[in-house]
Amino acid sequence: MKSAVETLNPTRVRLTVEVPFEELKDSLDAAYKKINQQVTVKGFRKGKIPARVIDQRFGRGAVLEEAVNDALPKFYTEAVNEAEINVLGQPEVDITELKDGETLNFTAEVDIRPSIEIPDYSGIEVTVDAVEVSDEDVEKSVEQLRERFASTSPVERAAAEGDVLTIDLEAKVDGEVLEDGVASGVSYTVGSGELLDGIDEAVTGLEAGGEATFTSQLKGGSAEGKDAEVTVKVTAVSSRELPELDDDFAQMASEFDTLDELKADSRKRLENMKQYDQATQAQERVLDELLKLAEVPIPEKLLEDEINTRKHNLEHHQLGQMGIDLGKYLEIQGKTEEEFDAETKEQAVKGIKTQFILDELVNKEKLNVNQEELTEHLMRRAASSGMSPDQFAQAVVEGGQVPMLVGEVARGKALAVVVEAAKVVDTNGETVDLDDEDETAETVEAADGDAAEDQAEDKKTEA
Repeated sequence: MKSAVETLNPTRVRLTVEVPFEELKDSLDAAYKKINQQVTVKGFRKGKIPARVIDQRFGRGAVLEEAVNDALPKFYTEAVNEAEINVLGQPEVDITELKDGETLNFTAEVDIRPSIEIPDYSGIEVTVDAVEVSDEDVEKSVEQLRERFASTSPVERAAAEGDVLTIDLEAKVDGEVLEDGVASGVSYTVGSGELLDGIDEAVTGLEAGGEATFTSQLKGGSAEGKDAEVTVKVTAVSSRELPELDDDFAQMASEFDTLDELKADSRKRLENMKQYDQATQAQERVLDELLKLAEVPIPEKLLEDEINTRKHNLEHHQLGQMGIDLGKYLEIQGKTEEEFDAETKEQAVKGIKTQFILDELVNKEKLNVNQEELTEHLMRRAASSGMSPDQFAQAVVEGGQVPMLVGEVARGKALAVVVEAAKVVDTNGETVDLDDEDETAETVEAADGDAAEDQAEDKKTEA
C-alpha cells in the first residue's frame, strides 16, 4: 500500500491511498463467505456456493463493494499511522479508482489536531481579588445561622413583615379557575419575595380568616406568563422569633461554647471560601492570558460539533431539569437567539483552544495521571452530578468517557504548571501563592463543557 498526505489547511489534510489488488484478498474471501450465508442457489448447499457462481448470479460488483467496505477502515488506519497525524472525527472518503484485479485508489479528507507551539508563559501576570473578611461579613454569616434556628408561635393580630402565614390560594384567568391554580395550607413568610408579585401587599394587615384579591403574572404552571386574578385567604398568623445572640445560642447551633468562638469559626470559613474563589479566579485569568499568547487554528467541523453539543446539553440537561425550553431561557436572560449563538460559539472556541494548548503542554512536560488522582477527580465529579461515586463511575465506563476524565486531570496538571510560573498578585499588591491541581482541573472542566457529566446523566436517566 502506498499513501501520501496533502495539507489542505492547518487543520485538514487529504490522504491519497493506492492499494494493490492482492491486498484485498482477505476482504474478498470474507465478502464471498458473507454472501454465501445470505443467499441460496438451487443445486448448492447453503454456504457452499462457488465464487464463480456468485459472480454470475449476483454480479462481481456486489462482491467488490462488500470487500471494499470491509477493507477501507483498515487501509485508512494504516495510512493515518504511516503519516503520523492526529485525526479528529470521521473522514470523508472518495474511491477514485477501482480496477478488478489491479488496484484500489481512494482519498480521505479529515480534520487533524493542529500543530501548536507552546508560547513562553513565564511572563504572565494577573491580578485577583484580595481575601478580605469584614466584621459585617461575619455578622451576616452568624445572622443567617440565627435565621435557621428561628421559632414561630401563633398570634391573634394583623399580619406584618416577617410573620409566617398559612394561606390558601386560588388563581383565575379570564374568569375561570385554573386546574393547577388552587393550593391550600401554603406556608409563606411576609416580605420574602417568594410566590407571586403583589402577595406581600395583599396579605399585610390581614388577620386569620381575612382574604384579599390581587392581579399577578403567573411564574409557572399551565398559564405561565399570563396575568391572573389571585385570591389569597389567611388561615393562620404566626410571629417569627429569633434566638438571642449569646453563648447559649452558640452552644445550641454549633460545637462551640461561646459566641466569640462561633464568630471566629465563621470568619475562618469565610476566609477559606474566599481563598478558594481567589484561586479559581487566578486560574481562569492565567488561562485567558495563555490563550491570548498562542495561535490556535480551529477545525470547522470540530467547532460545529462542539457548538451543537453545548446546545444539546443546555436544552436537554440544564433547562430540562428546570422545566423550561430554550425560548423561555432566552427570555429570562434577556438575550436574542443571535446573541446566544454568538456566546455559545465563543465558549466553544475557548474550550477547543484550551484543550489543544493544554494537551500539547501535557505532552511537552510528560505529565501523567495516576489512579489516585483519577479516583479523587471522579469522586468530585460524581458529587457535583448528584450521583454516587459507583453510579457515576459505572456511567462513565459504559459511556466510554474514562479517557475524557483522564484528559481533564492531565490538563488540570498542565494548567497548574502555567499558574505556578505566573505572577499572581491581589488588589493589595500582595503575592498570592497557589497550589491546588484539583481546582485547576475544575477550571479546565468549565472551559471543556462538562461532557462527561452530561453523558453520565444520560446514563442515569436511561437507568
